[in-house]
Amino acid sequence: MNTVRITADNFEQEVLKSDKKVVIDFWATWCGPCQMIGPVLEEIAAEHDEIKVCKVNVDEERALAMKFQVSSIPLLVVMNNGEIVNSIVGYRPKAELEAALGL
Repeated sequence: MNTVRITADNFEQEVLKSDKKVVIDFWATWCGPCQMIGPVLEEIAAEHDEIKVCKVNVDEERALAMKFQVSSIPLLVVMNNGEIVNSIVGYRPKAELEAALGL
C-alpha cells in the first residue's frame, strides 16, 4: 500500500474511520530527519498491507499539527480504532519502527 497524504478534509475518513492500524508521519520538507525516515516508511507501507501509513505536512496542515500537539518532527503517531496507541519522535531505523508497530 502506498502512503496516504492527510489533510483536514480527509483526516476523519482516512484515519479515524480506518479499519487498519494507522501510522501518521508528521513531517516537513525542510526537516532532515523527516527526509531520512520517509523512504523507510514507504518500505514499511509497501511490505505491510495490515497497516496504513499516512503523512501530514505540518507546514500545510497546521490545525492537525496543533491537534496532535506536534512540537518535534518527525513525529509518528500510531492509531488503532481512532485512538492513539503509541508515538515515536525522531528518526528510527526500520527494524526499530517495525518493532514499535508490532510488525
